[in-house]
Amino acid sequence: MSTETPGIDPLLALRAPRDPYCDVFLTGPVFLDIIFTGLDSAPVRGTESWARGMGSSPGGVANMATALARLGLHTSLAAAFGDDHYGEYCWDALEQGEGIDLSMSHTVPGWHSPVTVSMAYEGERTMVSHGHEAPPPTGTGAPGPAFPHCPPRARAAIASLAPERGEPWVATAARDGARIFADVGWDDSGRWDLDALPGLAHCEAFLPNAQEAMRYTRTDCPRAAAHALAERVPLAVVTLGAEGAYAVDGRTGASAQVPAIEVAALDPTGAGDVFVAGFVTGTLADWPLADRLAFAGLTAALSVQEFGGSLSAPGWTEVAAWWQRIRTLDDQDPAALERYAFLDDLLPTTPRAWPLRRAVPTIGFRQ
Repeated sequence: MSTETPGIDPLLALRAPRDPYCDVFLTGPVFLDIIFTGLDSAPVRGTESWARGMGSSPGGVANMATALARLGLHTSLAAAFGDDHYGEYCWDALEQGEGIDLSMSHTVPGWHSPVTVSMAYEGERTMVSHGHEAPPPTGTGAPGPAFPHCPPRARAAIASLAPERGEPWVATAARDGARIFADVGWDDSGRWDLDALPGLAHCEAFLPNAQEAMRYTRTDCPRAAAHALAERVPLAVVTLGAEGAYAVDGRTGASAQVPAIEVAALDPTGAGDVFVAGFVTGTLADWPLADRLAFAGLTAALSVQEFGGSLSAPGWTEVAAWWQRIRTLDDQDPAALERYAFLDDLLPTTPRAWPLRRAVPTIGFRQ
C-alpha cells in the first residue's frame, strides 16, 4: 500500500505543460524479497532458527522505484517479471499498490522470478539469492519501444554503473535531457578505474559510499575523494555511514556535510536506495545542497526502522509524522532541529500520529 500523502508533489511549482510526464526512469532486475527479522544472532550451522518477524515485498530495483514513487515522483520502471505467482505479486504491488508506470516492463513466459532471502540481526543483514538472467524481450510482446534502449523522456534517470559495462540507454536518456544519477557496486576486479565506468561521462551526480569513493580516487579521506570525484562529475555525493554524507558541487565548488540521524535500526535493507531517492527528489525540486543531503539522510533513517527494502521506504506521511514528533521531545538540540526547518514549507499541517501503523504485505492473502 502506498504511503504517499495525497496532494504532496515536491515538483508542483516547477511543472510546465511541455515537461515530460515521467519524473524518473530506472531499469534493473526485480527480486521477490523475503525478509526475516527478530533474529538474535546469525543462523548456526546444523540448527533451525526461528525469526520473530517476516515479510515479503518486491526488491532489487523495486526498492528505489518504490521510494521515488512514495515521495510523489512520477516513476517509470523497465524490468522483466517472472511468469509465476511471485512475478504477478511484484507487478501488482508496484503498479497497483505504488502507482509506478510499468509500460516499459514485460512478463517473460516460462521464466521464474529471482528471489532473495534476507536475514536481519545485530544491525546487519545476510542475504541468499537465486535467479537466472532474464532472456531478451524479443518476441515476448513487451509493450512500448525497444527495451530498454529507448527510455521515455524523463526529468531524471538512475543508473547503476559497473566496470566495463556500458548501457546504451544511459546515453540516450542524457541526450534527451534526463539528468543522470548513478551509484556503483564493489569492483571485484580490484582495478577501481573511473575510466572503466562508461556511464560516468553522462552523470549529473555520482553517489558512491566512502570505501568505493576512496578506492576510485586513490585517496585516504572520503571528503578528499568527493572533491576528486567532483572534477569528473558535476555533483559528487559520498555516503559516510554513521557520519552522514558529504557532497561537493563541482560547478560552484560548494560543499556540504550533514550528520546521520541516530535511530534504532531494525533492517538496513534498501537504505542506500532510499537515500538516493531522497537526494534525487531534492535535486529535482531545486533545494539547496545541504537540504538535499539532510532529506536523503532522513528518509534513509526512517527506512531502517522498518523491515524490508520497498516495504520500509517512507512517504511524506512518515516524514511529517517524524517532524511533528521530534519537535515534542525535550532532549533535542535546537540547532539540529533547525537543520530540518525547511520541512515546514513542504509538509501537511495535520500529519498522522506517531507511531504509524503500516500494512505488511504477505503473498497469498486475498481481499
